[in-house]
Amino acid sequence: MTLPPAIVDSHCHLDFADFEGEIGDVVARATAVGVTRMVAICTRLANEPKVRAIAEGHEGVFYAAGVHPMSVEKQPLVSVDDLIALARHPKMVGIGETGLDYHYTPESAELQRQSLRIHIDAARETGLPLIIHARDADEDMAAILAEGYRNGAYTCVMHCFSSGAGLAKAALDLGFYLSMSGIAAFPKSGDLREIFAAAPLDRILVETDSPYLAPPPHRGRRNEPAYTAHTAKVGAETFGVTYEEFAAATSANFERLFSKAAAWRPL
Repeated sequence: MTLPPAIVDSHCHLDFADFEGEIGDVVARATAVGVTRMVAICTRLANEPKVRAIAEGHEGVFYAAGVHPMSVEKQPLVSVDDLIALARHPKMVGIGETGLDYHYTPESAELQRQSLRIHIDAARETGLPLIIHARDADEDMAAILAEGYRNGAYTCVMHCFSSGAGLAKAALDLGFYLSMSGIAAFPKSGDLREIFAAAPLDRILVETDSPYLAPPPHRGRRNEPAYTAHTAKVGAETFGVTYEEFAAATSANFERLFSKAAAWRPL
């Protein structure tokens, strides 16, 4: 039997209640279609033990931890030292998700900016990639990312990228990566696909952001890591390459950016 090309779901939320009691089956379905590695994202540090346990329990699952911008008002600001301590775990491979969301939580904009700067410092100190959420905050996001880079280089992925061409260019100019989610596969996302097509293929990742944003033909239903393959097929079309080539390229990009995951070996 020919195995499907290996591909990575670089951003999913396996600790959410949508997957309660189903993690083993969800991971198995993903593996069956070639999604051999997944990064489970912790959005509140109180949930870090649960996300860590999922990663520890499944060979192909890694995790990242941070404070989502929509959650910054609901807890004390995290410290750089807190994030550095968490990063010592062998399967903790990224800082975030963090960022700015002026669409849903504009009232906490100043706290969000403070939190983002803390996460940037932690990414620089640990050498782990920063995982960015950006919504309706392109100008501030570009400015803070560039400010942080002037203070010292770090790596970064713009998760579930759906912002404008200006922010895409700002991120790419800093050497950062853009991640395609199911949004890029929606029929009316032609403008977004054009932004991706203008980017270098060696700076592209693919993700589900599951349980959200399921790509066609599952749109409107619960998303899961196995559906990375559907978005990747649209990604291949966008870049004018075969699915095999797109899977290989985005997997190589993941290994370059998430080098700790690439180097990890089971004990």
